Parts: sequence; structure tokens; C-alpha cells
Amino acid sequence: MDLKLKNKTAIVCASSKGLGRAVAEGLANEGVNLTIFSRTEEVILQTAKEIQEKYDVSVLSIVADVSDENDLYLIVNETLNEYSGVDILINNAGGPPFGYFNDFDNVDWQNALNLNFLSAVNLTKKVVPYMKEKKWGRLINITSISVKQPIDGLILSNSARSALIAFAKTLSNELGEYNILVNNVCPGRIFTDRIKNLASQRAEKDGISFEDALDNMKTDIPLQRIGNPSEFANLVVFLASECASYITGNTIQIDGGLYKGI
Repeated sequence: MDLKLKNKTAIVCASSKGLGRAVAEGLANEGVNLTIFSRTEEVILQTAKEIQEKYDVSVLSIVADVSDENDLYLIVNETLNEYSGVDILINNAGGPPFGYFNDFDNVDWQNALNLNFLSAVNLTKKVVPYMKEKKWGRLINITSISVKQPIDGLILSNSARSALIAFAKTLSNELGEYNILVNNVCPGRIFTDRIKNLASQRAEKDGISFEDALDNMKTDIPLQRIGNPSEFANLVVFLASECASYITGNTIQIDGGLYKGI
């Protein structure tokens, strides 16, 4: 299937590793030119080099923090200077700390909102005018299965990411006339550093080994395994393509059947 993505331009947030990198590679494989960024210079530069050599696309790498609005201006301006436009935005950020309601103060709540909600709002606001000019755009938010099925011990993530879902659904109604599609993708248990960290924290809390904690994470997944980042990226790339031209305002989980709702 020709996804009709060659020579499009995408900004992929938090893309030095994990889900962000998997999505960046999936887009590059379809001929998309990239802006990628993360907070660690050495890692993001190496990631850019590897993607560029493997897929023969242009890769602009920037050291930036998604929760710093000044950095978001830099990302968009550098992308426009390099490519003269933005076609695809993949909003993505790491999750806030593991913990329960009484573990967090107002600063923790504000930090979670900045990281997982306001960063996406602010970056979206900066790229939408350029998508409107072309009457074509894809806004895709990487969230979590927790927006459909809250996860114990992740109250900050459950709350902040759910706000993003409501924002995206509302925005899809506003931007439809400009052929700008807005969708959310919800990873379940995908084998990234985030899952490894959660397994470690739960192992410590429950007094079990890391391996046992990881095995426990598989028991309620119908496919009986934790997913691979490339499996997640495949859907994101499709949603970014022309082939997904009648899909907007949706929240789709990629979870091996973990979500128990209808």
C-alpha cells in the first residue's frame, strides 16, 4: 500500500528512543523528512545519524524539552527554516512519576499537566497555522491506555492524559474543514524504558523480582505478551498518511486486547 507520505515533513516529540523513535523510523521508512528532539544532545544526535543513514531522509535534530515553551518555538522555527512547512505533528512525552493521590502536591500536578497536556496544546497551536495554509495536516497524540482504563498508581498520568483526549476531540471538530485530522493513540504495555521502570517500581513495592513483575504485566493481555515499539508505530504511520483521510477525532488503543471495554 502506498501511504503517499514521501517528502512530507513531521515533527516527532521525544524521539531519541522508545515509542517516539519507533514512530520516527516508521515515518522515515515512508520517505518522511523529520524533526526529532529530546533533552540529551549525544543521544538525539546519534539517533538522527542512524535514521538518516538507514532511510536516506533529511533528519533535523534539536536538543529541547517538550515542557519548555521557549524550546517549542525553537523546534517549529528550525523546522520551517529547514523544510518550509509542517505536515505531521506527533505529540509525545514521557510519563509523570508513579504514585498515589496522597503522594503528590500541587507542584507535582502542575508538572504533570505541563508535561502531558500543555506541551501538546502549545506545540499544536504553533503548527496548525501552517497546516491550515496547505489545507492538509495530521495531529497525532501518543497518550496511554489509561485514558480508557485508569491504571492504579498512575493518577497523574491518568488525569493529565485524559485532558489531552478531550482537547483533541474538540479540536478535531474545529479543524475538519481544513482537512487537518486529529487522533490519539493509546499504547498498552509496549516494551520501552517506561514499562521497565514501572516493572521495577512494582517489583520493589510488592517484594518480587523484576522478571516476575514483568511476567505479571502479561497475564491479563489476551495476546499474552508485551508489544514491540514497531507494532505501535505501524498504526501511527497509517494515521499520518493519506490512506487515513476519513479518520479523525478518534482514540485508538494498541494494547494486545488489554482494554476490557467495548
